[in-house]
Amino acid sequence: MRVLVTGGAGFIGSHLARRLLAEGNGVRVVDNFSTGNRANLADLEGEIEIVEGDIQSYERAHNAVRGCDVVFHEAALPSVPRSIQDPLTSNAANVVGTLNILLASRDSGVRRVVFASSSSIYGADLTLPKQEEKAPQPISPYAVAKLAGEGYCRSFSQVYALETVALRYFNVFGPRQDPLSHYAAVIPKFTAALLAGRPPVVFGDGEQSRDFTYVDNVVDANLLAAAAEGVSGETFNVACGDRITLNRLLEELREITGVDLPANYLEPRPGDVLHSLADIGKARERLGYEPGVTFSEGLRRTVEDYVSRHPATAGAPRG
Repeated sequence: MRVLVTGGAGFIGSHLARRLLAEGNGVRVVDNFSTGNRANLADLEGEIEIVEGDIQSYERAHNAVRGCDVVFHEAALPSVPRSIQDPLTSNAANVVGTLNILLASRDSGVRRVVFASSSSIYGADLTLPKQEEKAPQPISPYAVAKLAGEGYCRSFSQVYALETVALRYFNVFGPRQDPLSHYAAVIPKFTAALLAGRPPVVFGDGEQSRDFTYVDNVVDANLLAAAAEGVSGETFNVACGDRITLNRLLEELREITGVDLPANYLEPRPGDVLHSLADIGKARERLGYEPGVTFSEGLRRTVEDYVSRHPATAGAPRG
């Protein structure tokens, strides 16, 4: 099978590209490298096709999807805070880019597009666990853009008979997630801070909770979504179905790293969701999805990978 991974130099996309290649697929990656990292694909040079380009251009998107059977659309301008600061750019990357991929896939005879959506679309809905049939209440522009992408996927499935599946990711983490970006996710930020001997910064009281999902589980869900029958136009939660507070996360990180530093608690950020917990029953039933890596095991693997790539941190001051 010939596949395209958009945003394939990014954190999730590079993990997905590796698995697809290992399973014998012909893999092409398209990335504009605005947030993707060339180093994430360096060891795959010569084994996959890498196309540098921006999918906000229909022509670039069309060239990228040509000849592919399945498109895994991971490309996005991530981060809730970034979208609040610059909603116009967030919309262009996350809505226009998605529409171009869908149009190009329709025009090129692609069989199925698997779209990376986000749990952030649930937004202000306080009901737990989050179920796919609940009406979304997005707060941030990023969440609005992801919901628009889902809508376009559903539309293309019904109007043009292009098969689409949307996966709502819940707080994905794992090796190669960038801790240095201003918009970095909380696990690489906390890990980097502790190993550097700095107090981790927590926005709020730390009792906000997330359904942290190890990246291998997300890759599993993508492969299942590409192959499952009778699911075109559907949306699925991808998570572990477990609720972890930031304070518990810090406790486990302190134990793994051996660094016992207190957190620096600051005011909550606008646009952040207080609690997130997924109902993954639909993905289990319709896709055959089962999270194979637990939160604690994934956290251990993530810290080990970070230390292996930043050996100087192994000697960080202990509390």
